[in-house]
Amino acid sequence: MIALSLAEIAEVVGGQTHDIPDPSVMVTGPVVRDSREAVPGSLFVAFVGERADGHDYARAVVETGAVAVLGSRPVGVPAIVVDDVQRALGALARHVVERLGATLVALTGSAGKTSTKDLIAQVLRTKAPTVFTPGSLNNEIGLPLTALSATAETRFLVLEMGARGIGHIRYLTVLTPPRIGLVLNVGSAHIGEFGGREQIAQAKGELVESLPPAEEGGVAVLNADDPYVKAMAARTTARVLLFGESDEADVRAENVTLTAAGQPSFSLHTPSGCSDVTMRLYGEHHVSNALAAAAVAHELGMSAKEIATALSEAGSLSRWRMEVTERPDGVTIVNDAYNANPESMKAALRALAAMGRGRRTWAVLGRMAELGDEALAEHDAVGRLAVRLNVGKLVAVGGREASWLQLGAYNEGSWGEESVHVSDAQAAVDLLRSELRPGDVVLVKASRSVGLESVAQALLETGAEGEVAAR
Repeated sequence: MIALSLAEIAEVVGGQTHDIPDPSVMVTGPVVRDSREAVPGSLFVAFVGERADGHDYARAVVETGAVAVLGSRPVGVPAIVVDDVQRALGALARHVVERLGATLVALTGSAGKTSTKDLIAQVLRTKAPTVFTPGSLNNEIGLPLTALSATAETRFLVLEMGARGIGHIRYLTVLTPPRIGLVLNVGSAHIGEFGGREQIAQAKGELVESLPPAEEGGVAVLNADDPYVKAMAARTTARVLLFGESDEADVRAENVTLTAAGQPSFSLHTPSGCSDVTMRLYGEHHVSNALAAAAVAHELGMSAKEIATALSEAGSLSRWRMEVTERPDGVTIVNDAYNANPESMKAALRALAAMGRGRRTWAVLGRMAELGDEALAEHDAVGRLAVRLNVGKLVAVGGREASWLQLGAYNEGSWGEESVHVSDAQAAVDLLRSELRPGDVVLVKASRSVGLESVAQALLETGAEGEVAAR
């Protein structure tokens, strides 16, 4: 964070100082909410959670070197006390962002936010110092903490914005007002909470409504291939830049192919030129993510060649998102278990089919959460797609929704042992350990609550044990 005195922080957040002998003392380190991350010069934000109260760690973090605590009650060590810690954190983030000379880029969408954010960050940091959201910390706490990690040297601040209802993104844009706003897509993720795609589009479009007008530099980067997103052009006074494979896209891909390993290759066309891209990531769905990143980078002055080079070198920064590992015995594990919705599930299956050409493929899938009335139809559709893509074996893991995956496969023509329903992750591990052969490709994917990353980890540990045994 840029250096601020405790007196200035107290004024910004409307707080009262307690046990602070010298309010001119500066916070020169990061703002943290995890006591284990406290370092000399930091500010510790004490939240009261369901399982722990941050105030209980106040004395320990100050002994570690934290300058003070931002909390909701006095704690016997230097503290700034406020009525609402979350709102105070947001106010501090807004103050710091206004002091920075950085360009703020915000993005949202139903699927692909984190992968696209990681791509944007990797491309932009080849041009100038860039700070971006770690992982998926895209809510009312994670977003301001990311913004507060920017320093005076930061030139680009890339923030992922999530939403679980109308008004959420509007609130986040008040905390960190973007100049460039990117909307990726409107899909089925959280449709059970929102109530329909129209409501999801309404919520995601709050991002472009927050942008400054075109004459003040505001730019809305919109997906030309998604009608819900493209229609958001009417909801903003910012200049609109379209990306996609559509002919009307300003930044588009042509001649899209997949390598033998399932990595996308295409010709990138921007208003400033064109250049070829071959990505290190897996799956054709990353083409749209790459085009979104390219559009942002183009807007910030990068040439087509610079963008293409950076995209071709970019990797996966966030765990459990198409994380590909090959075991010593030649079995390839694709851990995409961080989360799942119908769009990302289908994209992962297509990637599996491309990666598994000439090899035996396994899809270890679990429930997709928060789909409401569409849950049965969407799980059925994923099971059917696995059969259409000739996935060698579908292993549906878990309860009712997993049984719908297996039923979809069965109704599409999966017979015998081509699909199976198992009770839990351990049952899936036991099955795979007994049946995997060298050269097989295994995709593991489900909503975060299912925890299927444990399956991928167990299979990788099995491979490591095999390597030790072979020696």
